[in-house]
Amino acid sequence: MCRNIKVLYNFEPPATQSEIRLAALQYVRKISGFAKPSAANEAAFSLAVGEVAKASSVLLESLVTNASPRDRDVEAARAHERAVRRFGA
Repeated sequence: MCRNIKVLYNFEPPATQSEIRLAALQYVRKISGFAKPSAANEAAFSLAVGEVAKASSVLLESLVTNASPRDRDVEAARAHERAVRRFGA
């Protein structure tokens, strides 16, 4: 899995459409192998990003959990702590 794609489910506040679209962009970049597609592939690339974002939104809205929502600030602090342990200060 691409390291830049973050978990978007079960957060308070919920993931924004912008966050979902950025995750979709990272996913399409990863599977296509293009960081930025050529002009010939731009339409297909953009369509794929839109479709993945739409499917992701439907998925996130459909999921059900009994767990309490996670706090974004707490999760960000944990991620930073892991990065410091892994890569140093």
